[in-house]
Amino acid sequence: MDPKLTEASQLFERFKAACVRGDVDTCSDQLSSLKVLLTGFKSLPPLFEDTPNAIQELTLARDIYEHAVLLSVKSGDQDAFERDFFQLKPYYTDARENLAPSSQEHVILGLNLLRLLVQNRIAEFHTELELLPSNALESPCIKHAVELEQSFMEGAYNRVLSAKQTVPHKAYDYFMDLLAKTVRDEIAGCSEKAYDYLSISDARQMLLYSSDNELLQYIKEEHPEWEIKNGEVIFQKAKESAPCKEIPSLQLINQTLSYARELERIV
Repeated sequence: MDPKLTEASQLFERFKAACVRGDVDTCSDQLSSLKVLLTGFKSLPPLFEDTPNAIQELTLARDIYEHAVLLSVKSGDQDAFERDFFQLKPYYTDARENLAPSSQEHVILGLNLLRLLVQNRIAEFHTELELLPSNALESPCIKHAVELEQSFMEGAYNRVLSAKQTVPHKAYDYFMDLLAKTVRDEIAGCSEKAYDYLSISDARQMLLYSSDNELLQYIKEEHPEWEIKNGEVIFQKAKESAPCKEIPSLQLINQTLSYARELERIV
């Protein structure tokens, strides 16, 4: 075996062991070293040269980037997720015919769809979905993300929140928590505009919490401007502190008249 390939394979085994231990700092350092080693393999994208160890090098690189994506989820780094996913993607598309299928592929493709949904990048969500191979669409990981997007667009927020109980992989929990927060923030924003106050019971049901304590903790962390008084959640203070966006009508009138005078001169 090529010495560079041997070195990268051995470092990858240490990297996986560190990931199992949950040593994120060590994993990050070793991942950086692995990426440097991969630059020495000409069989990898974008060159794809037919070297003697091309299959082993492509397989190793794909495994490294798959673990990198999962590490970014564990560390909660969405920017790293996006970078590592796009470095991994050519192994799922351009190198597909040369590599055996990966057991992690559908998990990671589904995670990427969830990331786009959490970031409200719906157009990109559908673009990525259309680019998936037909067999991927039958995967529980992909179906889970598609059903979530449909529920989110329909405003069926209860289905979105309950979907965390049926995640196809434990790595999905990170994005499901973010999506749940997005949903509750959306409901909270609508509630404080629509009502002056709600009973704690009604607010709990509105925000889809199972207990009053969960609701009160959410208000304490996310909406300290709401007031809890006499068993009610009062939104008035939030309304008063919200900036009033007035239309500068006089300025717009002056600008319009100025444009009209200029046009008259030109004509």
